[in-house]
This record gives sequence, C-alpha cells and structure tokens, in this order.
Amino acid sequence: MDRGVSTISATIAPSSDGWRLDRALAEAVPTLSRERLKVLINAGQVTQAGAAVRDPSRKSRAGEAFLVAVPAPAPAHNEAQDIPLVVAFEDAHLIVVDKPAGLVVHPAAGNLDGTLVNALLHHCGGSLSGIGGVARPGIVHRIDKDTSGLMVAAKTDRAHEGLAKQFAAHSIDRRYRAIVNGRPVPASGSVDAPLARSAANRKKVAVVAGGKRAVTHYSLLQPLRDAALVECRLETGRTHQVRVHMASLGHALLGDPVYGRTKQAHRGVIETLGFRRQALHAARLGFIHPITGDALSFDSAMPRDMQELFSQLVV
Repeated sequence: MDRGVSTISATIAPSSDGWRLDRALAEAVPTLSRERLKVLINAGQVTQAGAAVRDPSRKSRAGEAFLVAVPAPAPAHNEAQDIPLVVAFEDAHLIVVDKPAGLVVHPAAGNLDGTLVNALLHHCGGSLSGIGGVARPGIVHRIDKDTSGLMVAAKTDRAHEGLAKQFAAHSIDRRYRAIVNGRPVPASGSVDAPLARSAANRKKVAVVAGGKRAVTHYSLLQPLRDAALVECRLETGRTHQVRVHMASLGHALLGDPVYGRTKQAHRGVIETLGFRRQALHAARLGFIHPITGDALSFDSAMPRDMQELFSQLVV
C-alpha cells in the first residue's frame, strides 16, 4: 500500500446481509461515514480479494471481507490557524479540548476556515488521524457550533479506530448540562425516540418512525424560574439529539433558535444578556484510552454566558 494510506479490514455482518455495500461497510467501519465510503468505493479504494469494487449500490453478503484504503488527508483548504484552545488532556495519541460556543468543528460550506480543525492542525503540528478525510482530520465526533464543551480528537488512526468503536458501542460517558423551558415531570426519565432529517425542513432533525435509534436519559438538577437546569446523558449520539428530544417533551432549550421559542417570562433576561444560542454544554466526557487502556474522565464547568443565564433564573 502507498505511503500515507491506511488500510482497514471490514467484514459484512449478518445483520447487514442484502444491504447496499456503502451502507453495510458504514455499519462495519464506524470510523467512516457512508458518504465517505461511497467516495472511496467510486475511487477504487475498496477491494475484495485484490480486485477493486466500484459500485457502492451493489448488494452485500454476510461474511464478505473487504479492504478499505484510506488516503492521508490532503492539505486542501485546511490551514493551520493559531486559534486559542482550552486543552483538558493531551498525549501522543489524542487530545481533549473544551470547545467554546460559536466555534465550528470542521470546514464546510460557509465555514472554510476558523474551525476547530484549523486550530488542531496548528496546535498538533499536523499530527492528526487521516481517517476523517480531507475536511475532518482527527474528528471522531462533533458537537454543534453553538454548543460548548468537551470533545476528543484523534492524533493517530489507531486511536481514531479505538475511539470510534467505543462511540459505536455507546460506551462513552457523555453528559450535557442544559437549561430548558419549564420543569420536566417526572424529574428524571428517558427519551427513546428515533431521529432523522425532517421531511418538511432538511435543515432540521425530527422524531421520525424508521429513523436512527436515539436515547437520552435526563434528570432535573435544579428548578429555575419557569425553567430548569437538567443533565442529559447520551446513550446514542445523533445530530441535535438533546435539543430535539427535550423539545419533544415540551421542554425546549432556552435560546434554541431552531427547536424552541422564547417564552415571555425569559425574553427580558435573554435580551439583556444577549444570549443567542441554545443553552447546552457538554459537561462530562469519559472513555477508555484506546491505546493505554486507562479510564479517563473529564468535567467542564458551564461557560460564563450559561452561568449568567442560570444565575438570572434562580428562584
């Protein structure tokens, strides 16, 4: 294999028998998205018994074995940029950062630079896992632009694969602090509701029958003025999961411009503080170090803007 290319072995699971190849491989290789695999298949980077397989829609069979060649990330438009980072932990294999609200995780249309990836490229001197491809080197998971808190990124492909397996197995300890409208009753519970892109608005996620299983466990931490501080523990990690699940209970996050509506009781406080994001913070991140086997856990206090909002709503 060429230098700069990593190879991943993948075997089609019995549960994926008959699926499209790109979908079945995405199930077998959780480090790669279906779209990324589709590109790799079309480029001849997926082989079976030494022969390239170039049809992402072909039916897969349980037990089939493939090799997926993942090229090292090309420079593209990703530039190392000296953007300050709050580092909670770092070693030769991975880095845990406390992302501020407003920072986009990786380059995309409308945000080609000034992202967490650009900051990581500068901080890590280019040492990031290539599994995520050109736009997402080192990125194992994401949190929304306007959500603050803890994230882990991989410096090596081995660390990336190990972390991705833990995310796929739902063994990562992820806990969010959220300020929501109203007070949940009961004070603790679980939301097990599948999520998918909304048919009415593709920019939104909705509870959709047949969507991907999504589970959020919530608990009331402190009642507030017509609001509450809650902890949300993620069993799965879907896009906008906490925001959609809490809104589905009738307790949308304060400040959420997509899934919530500011109540009259909170409008003055939010306007006075200039609080213009969903009140959501990734407060805890725990996982097994994929190389050393050590159990790691990190906690992050609510940032100043959320703390100010909380203080103004204390009963």
